Amino acid sequence: MTVRILLADDHALVRRGVRLILDNEPDLEVIGEAGDGAEAIAMARREQPDLAILDIAMPRLTGLQAARELSRLLPDLRILILTMYDNEQYFFEALKAGASGYVLKSVADRDLVEACRSAMRGEPFLYPGAVNSLIRNYLDRAKEGNGFPAKAITDREEEILKLVAEGHSSKEIADMLVISVKTVERHRANLLQKLGLKDRLELTRYAIRAGLIEP
Repeated sequence: MTVRILLADDHALVRRGVRLILDNEPDLEVIGEAGDGAEAIAMARREQPDLAILDIAMPRLTGLQAARELSRLLPDLRILILTMYDNEQYFFEALKAGASGYVLKSVADRDLVEACRSAMRGEPFLYPGAVNSLIRNYLDRAKEGNGFPAKAITDREEEILKLVAEGHSSKEIADMLVISVKTVERHRANLLQKLGLKDRLELTRYAIRAGLIEP
C-alpha cells in the first residue's frame, strides 16, 4: 500500500528536497504541500492523508500547533516533526502534540524514509543520537515527579503570541481566531504578565527564542 503524505514547510526549497527523498520510494507518495500550519490543517481535512510531515517554525500556526489540532481532528493521521531544532523542549512538545517521530533536517536523507515507515507501523521514531539522553532526561524528571517539562503559557496564548509577533493587529487576530478583540487584548495582557515582558517587541523576541517565528 502506498502511504499518502502531506508535507508542510514554509521553505519551498526544503519541500522540494524532502519530496525528492520521499518520491524515490515506491511505497511513499507526497500528495500535497503546505506553506504553513493553517494551510496544512485545511489540506489534511480535504485530502485525508495517511501521514503528515510538519516543520516546527512556520507562519500562522507552527508545526506543533498544527500537530495538536490535527491529532484532535484526524486521530488516525500519523504525524512526524521534521526540524532543524535539536531541542529537548520541542521533542517533548511534539510527543504531547501527538507526533509519532522527530527527525532532524540535517539527517533527513538518512532518517526520514525509515521514520515514515516506523510511523505507519505505529512505532515511534527518534533520531538515533538523541534517544539515550532524552530517555534518561525523562526518567530523571519522572523520578522527581515532574514528567514532561511544563509549558509557561496555554495553547491559546501561544497562538496569540505567534500572531502578535508576526505583526498582526488585535482586530486581525480576532478575525483569524473568531474571537472578540477584547479577548485578544486580555490574552495579550496575560502573556505580558506571565512572561514578565513589557511590550510587543519583547513578546516578539520571546516568540523567536521559543521557535514560534523565525528571526
